[in-house]
Amino acid sequence: MKTGPLALTLGDPAGIGPEIVVKAWRELRATGPGFFVVGDAQAVASAPTAVARQVRSISNPDEALAVFPDAIPVLDLPLRGPVVAGQPTPVAAGAIIQWIETAVGLALSGTVSGVVTAPIAKAPLYAAGFKFPGHTEFLGELTSAASFDGARGPIMMLAAADLRVTLVTVHEPLAQVSGKLSIQAVVNAGLVTAQALRRDFGIAAPRIAVAGLNPHAGESGGIGREEIEIVEPAVRALKDLGVDARGPYPSDTLFHAEARAGYDAALCLYHDQALIPIKMLDFWGGVNVTLGLPIVRTSPDHGTAFDIAGRGIARPDSLIAAIRLADEIARRRR
Repeated sequence: MKTGPLALTLGDPAGIGPEIVVKAWRELRATGPGFFVVGDAQAVASAPTAVARQVRSISNPDEALAVFPDAIPVLDLPLRGPVVAGQPTPVAAGAIIQWIETAVGLALSGTVSGVVTAPIAKAPLYAAGFKFPGHTEFLGELTSAASFDGARGPIMMLAAADLRVTLVTVHEPLAQVSGKLSIQAVVNAGLVTAQALRRDFGIAAPRIAVAGLNPHAGESGGIGREEIEIVEPAVRALKDLGVDARGPYPSDTLFHAEARAGYDAALCLYHDQALIPIKMLDFWGGVNVTLGLPIVRTSPDHGTAFDIAGRGIARPDSLIAAIRLADEIARRRR
């Protein structure tokens, strides 16, 4: 893997992406990690608190690090129509998708050390014909990700403070979660998580705590049988494959400080089971990491915030943490 800049996709230009990109650059310009934006240079220059002379178009990613201390480097792929802050539109969808595809292509070629993605909104993309539930699934398609011992990504990890969580199901309606669970899905997520903890986080012997689905982890079948029929066999299979997996544990006792000291990642079965503790622990500093990909990808753990876009009040904390973590993972992979 080349020692190069990170590619930062602009996300939905009607959201807070342009603003937090500018604020992240101001925080990191003197120390790095260095990045360049894949997006519309005018959208960056028009962001609240931006200064036009501090935005510079580049024609090649190799120019980015020389430019970075003085200006925000932008690989300029212009929007195909006007966009107003706070007003999402399908008009921007083609450019948003192009920015993601371009950054991933640069990462696959080794031109950049990793990809950081600013937030996108699903509804405008769906209206334009986008076929994927979100960023994570699209990245899996673009990279055709394959991983450890036949396990496959992408798997979503959220990291904040001393907590890492990974998910077996992601954007599934709660009523459908049980039907989407299987022994194979839990084992796959556990294998990808264990590999990432070793390779990307430098943990030689990772410990994984697996959450139960039902209250009290099912009470031995009294409050649901998913733990008996799916989760417990998956934990046994992971152990047989050499993964230090334990559980299933009741999720209401899995995330306090003493419990967190006993594992390196918690494997959760559905979206809110993982994201509520992360956001309670560190709402502003959480990072989304996509595991099981042949490229490094992180993103802030928040959305487009259309309600405050254009007002100059968005906080860049999560984006800054995502940039720093992407750089750390890329260095470990090298």
